[in-house]
Amino acid sequence: MNAYQAPAGGQPFPGAPAARMKPGHWVLLVCGVLLSLSGLGLAIGGTWLLAADAAQQGGRYVSGPAERHQTAGYALTTPSLAVDPGQAGLPGAPRLGDLASVQVRVTPVVPDQEIFVGIAKASEVAAYLDGVPHAALGDRSRTDGGRWDEQDGWDDEDGEAEQGGTRAPASPAGQDFWAASASGAGARELTWDLQPGTWSLVVMNADATRPVWVDLQAGVRSGLLGPVGTGVLVGGLAGLVVGVPLLLLGSAGLGRDIGTSGARPGTGPGAALAGSAGGDGSDTASAVYPVRLLGWLDSKLSRGLWLVKWLLAIPHYLILALLWFALLVTTIAAGIAILFTGRYPQSWFSFCTGVLRWTWRVGFYAYSALGTDRYPPFTLARADYPADFEVDYPARLSRGLVLVKWWLLAIPHVLVVAILTGSIGTRWDEDNGGGSWGPSLLGLLVLIAAVILLFTGRYRQGLFDLVMGINRWAWRVGAYVLLLRDEYPPFRLDQGPAEPPAPPPPPAA
Repeated sequence: MNAYQAPAGGQPFPGAPAARMKPGHWVLLVCGVLLSLSGLGLAIGGTWLLAADAAQQGGRYVSGPAERHQTAGYALTTPSLAVDPGQAGLPGAPRLGDLASVQVRVTPVVPDQEIFVGIAKASEVAAYLDGVPHAALGDRSRTDGGRWDEQDGWDDEDGEAEQGGTRAPASPAGQDFWAASASGAGARELTWDLQPGTWSLVVMNADATRPVWVDLQAGVRSGLLGPVGTGVLVGGLAGLVVGVPLLLLGSAGLGRDIGTSGARPGTGPGAALAGSAGGDGSDTASAVYPVRLLGWLDSKLSRGLWLVKWLLAIPHYLILALLWFALLVTTIAAGIAILFTGRYPQSWFSFCTGVLRWTWRVGFYAYSALGTDRYPPFTLARADYPADFEVDYPARLSRGLVLVKWWLLAIPHVLVVAILTGSIGTRWDEDNGGGSWGPSLLGLLVLIAAVILLFTGRYRQGLFDLVMGINRWAWRVGAYVLLLRDEYPPFRLDQGPAEPPAPPPPPAA
């Protein structure tokens, strides 16, 4: 464990003056984030619609994956689909059949089983299946596995209940109310153009026997996908064109409001270019990493407040969600600037550091450390608070490293941080075919500290120091990945509330 000394007053920045952030810059940032998010969502949606339109060219249908359904009854039905262009506010719309059509592909699971699939008015389907055991897809249908037993039906203790009844239906192919139908052995395809009314799809064995066990695949094609996709994409791009500049102007303004700290040199790849202006490059100065995470444990912590801090921190989480989107966009823009100029725009640098600082203060208050009960301030700037984060501003950054350091060079550290702060184990659920993640090492340590605090009213100092060390490692890697420094993070767990002091200079020769 590294030795440390708390500053006077027990706080990292006692009496630090709060920087005033102009409301106009916040307005620019929030408007830019909202427009950019909306534009991004619309652009993605428009691209998807255009891709779907391209996929349906040549008379093809845009289809989803096949899903297996089965019932111990005589039929599978879909929920009623109401199609009424008049009620939808489209009294003058073109004929529905010219706008969209659907295709259903039904494949029997049992080989050589003849299948019937048909679409009819929901009222006529309800009359046909009145008193007949059947299942409704999305309601009481079976979509998981099961085993059919001639005596007991589906043998699966987790099976869903089905529509009861005692009557056997008449042959479906002999009914005259079907708007469209198909039957026979092997896979059957049913194509139907939309029509006004309330409709239902029915799947049965062609001989009206039970059970029914099939794979269903639905598809759709529409002439609206292309025009609608184009309009949505253009709207999304317009939102991005307007929103991203507003976001960058807002982040730059807030960065200028809070300013930057003095720079200090560092070590590692890129240190020659990332060295601060005026740094002497001596070994003594470079021993201190230029990313500093600080946090002082409160001497008196509430035993039970940590149980509701997740609720108390919700206002911060909402703001940080917006700020982190702005940080990612700003980092991309800063990366382009570094690539061409070798410099990180100082206002954007201050903003990104401020977002990280705000995030760390909320984490220190909440479940990254539980180190204080003081409510975090709503500011990007340094404040009189027992937690702080600071990155020295680099005079220059490597143009080449910006292309590889955030993903390739960071891989070793990302793996270590994933072990420290990510899941430490998984549990496979054989019944549902899925898995669940266990707690992270950091989360486990914080939970242990919280339980001890609950029963003893004390936070073990050694445990707190270890929690701070894990956080410090993760935040150094985060600053490196976000392009704030070129110095490679040390593989070192520097425990304690403050950064380790620089070693004494070597004796003169």
